[in-house]
Amino acid sequence: MAIVLGIETSCDETGVGIVADGRLIGAALASSMEEHARFGGVVPEIAARAHLESLVPCVDAAFREAGIGPSDLDAVAVTSGPGLATALQTGLAAAKAYAFAWDRPLYGVHHLAGHVAADTLHHGPLPSRSVALIVSGGHTSLLLLGDLARDPIVHLGDTRDDAAGEAFDKVARILGLAYPGGPAVDRAARDGDPGAIGFPRAMLGAGYDFSFSGLKSAVARYVERGTPELVVPDVAASFQEAVVDVLTRKAVEACLAHEVDTLVIVGGVAANGRLRQVAAERCAAEDITLRIPPPQLCTDNGAMIAAVGGLLVAASVPPSSLGLSADPSAPLIRASLDPDRF
Repeated sequence: MAIVLGIETSCDETGVGIVADGRLIGAALASSMEEHARFGGVVPEIAARAHLESLVPCVDAAFREAGIGPSDLDAVAVTSGPGLATALQTGLAAAKAYAFAWDRPLYGVHHLAGHVAADTLHHGPLPSRSVALIVSGGHTSLLLLGDLARDPIVHLGDTRDDAAGEAFDKVARILGLAYPGGPAVDRAARDGDPGAIGFPRAMLGAGYDFSFSGLKSAVARYVERGTPELVVPDVAASFQEAVVDVLTRKAVEACLAHEVDTLVIVGGVAANGRLRQVAAERCAAEDITLRIPPPQLCTDNGAMIAAVGGLLVAASVPPSSLGLSADPSAPLIRASLDPDRF
């Protein structure tokens, strides 16, 4: 039974998790979100400083919850990309120090593979083949998965401009809603009519790529017209429906086209209530098994990185070297991020 400590510092949340044989036994999370709110987005240097202050307390807290110590660990896993450069470097430096001090192997992990692995902490191992829809603040991708630890990850489609979560943030700002935009738009939309405004659905019927920049601009133009009957909940609900419609249609189409019967939806936007509802309805209609982790495992956390580390250890994947570098724009090709190995 492998016990792995995972460290996640790609953006504004300091996450530490300890996973034993695919089961989460200890976790701690510190967020600097409030420090960024007045800027309307994440400020990299503020995030890096917050990670520096929070990392050691989070590691200590995770150990306390797990009821174990460093000598019980089999490995240390850390997000080494993609993400904010200085934020990644802070977590990577800490992970290297811990791995060296405790004489444990180090695994550099791709952040997005971590989001996929987060689902295994709730639903158990992934099937031999699945389709994953990753929707977050910086990424929107449709992936064809085999064995997450061993096999290359196949991209079926990616966003050509704004990611879904980025579009939520920008539309929230247009509507005068709070940051972060995803939860704010979701809350406002609950009181709105999703059919009130016919916002565009970009690239439907054009493969599996996504585009949300035009949708964001359509919302901005609608609001700028200053329509007297402007109702923020209706705009929020109609925008959200357009995003959800495109995401779920393409994801289900990908499953059917590749004869895959399991869809995994992960990332921060996977916590969106309407996305979960529509995905469940459309998957049920096509006899597709839908897997979405609980909301606390959708956003960035250390448990998901530890989960990938556990899979890599179980698959006997060689560890990374202590010379591993952060890669802020790392492409998602494999779960393990070690360019010297592949």
